[in-house]
Amino acid sequence: MVDYSKWKDIEISDDEDDTHPNIDTPSLFRWRHQARVERMQEQEKKKETIEKKKQTAEEKLKEAKEKLQRKEGNLDELKKIIDELETEQERVRQEEDELRKKEKMQPWNVDTISKPGFAKTVINKSAINRKEEELTDEQKEMNLREFIKKYEKQMKQFGMMRKYDDSKKYLQENHHLVCEDTPNYLVIWCIELEMQKKHELMAHVAHQCICMQYILDISKHLEVDPRACVASFFKRIQEAEAEYKNQFLGEIEAFKERIRKRAQEKLQKLIEEQEEEERKARLGPGGLDPVEVFESLPEELQKCFETRDIGMLQEAMAKLPPEEARVHLQRCIDSGLWVPDAKNAAAATSEAGAEDEALEPVYVEVKSKSEGSKAEGNDQEEKN
Repeated sequence: MVDYSKWKDIEISDDEDDTHPNIDTPSLFRWRHQARVERMQEQEKKKETIEKKKQTAEEKLKEAKEKLQRKEGNLDELKKIIDELETEQERVRQEEDELRKKEKMQPWNVDTISKPGFAKTVINKSAINRKEEELTDEQKEMNLREFIKKYEKQMKQFGMMRKYDDSKKYLQENHHLVCEDTPNYLVIWCIELEMQKKHELMAHVAHQCICMQYILDISKHLEVDPRACVASFFKRIQEAEAEYKNQFLGEIEAFKERIRKRAQEKLQKLIEEQEEEERKARLGPGGLDPVEVFESLPEELQKCFETRDIGMLQEAMAKLPPEEARVHLQRCIDSGLWVPDAKNAAAATSEAGAEDEALEPVYVEVKSKSEGSKAEGNDQEEKN
């Protein structure tokens, strides 16, 4: 047969019995409930006190036994202390047993008849986050471009806001901005502002960017939709302790430093690209850069080109060894510093009706005044 005896001593609820009409029933129920709660709280305090005594006695006893083994101090005194601690430990154990017996004898009530099986809340991951993780880099870039094209004005308006309450209200009204694309755009905007020397505006937009990034980080940590974290973030940042605010401000400073570095790198890259375009534009017919060729010439030849003195140039070339003169001459032709048969080219251009100063010869072909060994070099120059 089933034993139902354990159910006979259940304490009824505080509001389940009938009372006399002259008795204030609600007050009576409140008093009963309050008295029962106070008894349970007192019992919990006794349990905690006994547990502390038990731990203290065990620690002291262990420490005294270790000293006795190491023979530290007065051994007779240590033995006496050990006996006292063992007696105290036994007394605490008896108190614990008595309290446990009282708990078993107490009738059950609505608070002790059952206990929660678990106190854990499991929230499923957001479908938005899963979809974002499944996208490729090209798809993310395409989505970012479309998002910027559609909501750039709204993102700039959010980036210009200065009060937490205004930012919170704006994001709650425009919840589509609470996503990864918004901080990505704000980063791009910060770099552009820094490149334009708008440092104060960049610093403010960087603050808004970090606010949005904090919201997204909270969302990832809790595995919920980021739109549900907007109000909680702004409430926390406004009521935050000094340590949390210092961490937040430190993150902003680190972010601004990264923006400055990235802007400097982009400026340097733009300068290099512009210089490369200019270099390609001035390349001569042989693919050489006239600036590089000019700087590689001997100092005497450089002076000839700077003064545009043909006679001086002829004399300087005549002084050089034939092989070296041929090398310099060919490099000048390939870079466009020297235009062979320039007079005929200019005449043909004039007949065509075009006037282009860039095609006019700077120098004519070198004619050596020396004889003998220099004749071979002059013949080669004429062929070139």
